[in-house]
Amino acid sequence: MTDQPEPGRPDAPRLTTREAAELLGVKPETVYAYVSRGQLSSVRAAGGRGSTFDAEEVRALARRSGRREPSPAGGDLVFRTGITLIEDDRYYLRGVDATELARRHSYEEVAEWLWTGELRPGARFEAPSETLAAARRTVGALPAHSGSTDRLRVAVTAAAATDPLRFDLSPEAVLSSARSLIPTLVGTLPVVGGAPEAEGGSSGSLARQLWPRLTARPADTPALAVLDAALVLLIDHDLAASTLAARVAASAHAHPYAVVSAGLGVLEGPLHGAASGLAHRMLQEAVDRGSAVPVVADHLRTGRRVPGLGHRLYRGEDPRARTLFALLEDVPQAAGALAAAREVVATTARHAPLHANIDLALAVLSVACGMAAEAGETVFAVSRTAGWIAHALEEYGERPLRIRPSGQYTGPRPPQPIP
Repeated sequence: MTDQPEPGRPDAPRLTTREAAELLGVKPETVYAYVSRGQLSSVRAAGGRGSTFDAEEVRALARRSGRREPSPAGGDLVFRTGITLIEDDRYYLRGVDATELARRHSYEEVAEWLWTGELRPGARFEAPSETLAAARRTVGALPAHSGSTDRLRVAVTAAAATDPLRFDLSPEAVLSSARSLIPTLVGTLPVVGGAPEAEGGSSGSLARQLWPRLTARPADTPALAVLDAALVLLIDHDLAASTLAARVAASAHAHPYAVVSAGLGVLEGPLHGAASGLAHRMLQEAVDRGSAVPVVADHLRTGRRVPGLGHRLYRGEDPRARTLFALLEDVPQAAGALAAAREVVATTARHAPLHANIDLALAVLSVACGMAAEAGETVFAVSRTAGWIAHALEEYGERPLRIRPSGQYTGPRPPQPIP
C-alpha cells in the first residue's frame, strides 16, 4: 500500500517508523515490507518527512504475528526469547521441563542444548592450558581475602586477553569461547584447604571439577548428582537482572567475555546471586541451635526477611528447589540440614504463605557438605555463564543497540545560570 497524505486527525495516535518497528520487534525495513504487502497502512507525516502509522493497527499486527509489545505501564522491557519459559509454576528450557533435564542430563549436555537446540550425550568442556595458566596467574595476584566472584571476574578478563579472536561474533566462534571459558573459570578457583588437586579434578564433568573448589570433603555420587542438578537448574531463569545486563552488553556487540563480565557484575549484588549466602548462614544457625524456630523468630522480630523463601515468579514452591530437595533425600549427610530447612518453611508459614526457593535448597547442600557460605553464589555464577552466552547468541541476531530506554528528565528546566 502506498503512503497516503496525513489525514489531519489530531485525536488518532500515530507512530513513527522507528516506534512501529520497536513495538513489532522488527527492523524498520520490515515495517515498510508490511506496508507493501498490505498488512499495514501508513501515511506521510506533515511536510513529507517519513511515514506515520496508526498505533492500534500496529498493535493488532503485533498480536497477530505473535510479537509481544512493551507493558503499557512503561518501564518494562520485553524481549522475544526461545530459551526459558516460566509458566504455571513450571520451568522450561526450550520447551522441555527443566527439572526433568536436571535429573537426566549433565550440566554440559544441557548447556549445549540451550545453545544449539541439540543434545550432545557425554559432552565435556576443557580449558585450554594457555588460557588457564594466564587466568591462574592473574587471579593469583589478588589479595587473600578476595571472594570467589572477585576471582571469576578477573579470570574472565584474563581469558579474554588470551583470545585474539574474541571479537568474532559468529555462533561457532562464540560457542568455542564459551566451551573453554566455563572450565577456565572453575579451574582458577582454589582447591579448598590448599590440598593438591584430586585426580580427575581438572577433567571429567564440570560438577566434579567444581566440587573440590567448594569443599574439602570427598565427593560421593549422590552429593555430586545434587551439585550437577543445581548447575543445570541455575543455568537460566528468564530475564533476571544479570541476564538483562548481559543482553544489554550483547546488544552493543560486546564480545562474549565482556557479556559474561557484565552478568557477573550484577550477580554480585546482595539481592541477586549473593542471596544464597544469606540462606546458608540462616540455615547453619538453625542446625547449630538445634531448631529453626528461634532463628526465624529473630528474623521476624528484627524486621528482616527470612532468606530462602518466596519468589516473584512462582506462587508455590520453586520447582528448582523441589527437585533439589528430592535429590538431597539420597544424601545421608544432608538429613539434618534438610530437616532444618523444612522447619524454616513450616515456621514461617504460620505468619506468611511463603515457599522454599532454590537459595534454600542450595543452602542445604552447602551446609551439609561443609561448604563456605559463598558456595551457592559460586555455583550460581559458574552455571549462569552458559545462560548469559545463550542470551548473547540471541541478541547478536537482533538489531544492534536496540536496548536504549529513554530517560524521563526530572531536573530543573533550562536555561539555568552557570554555577
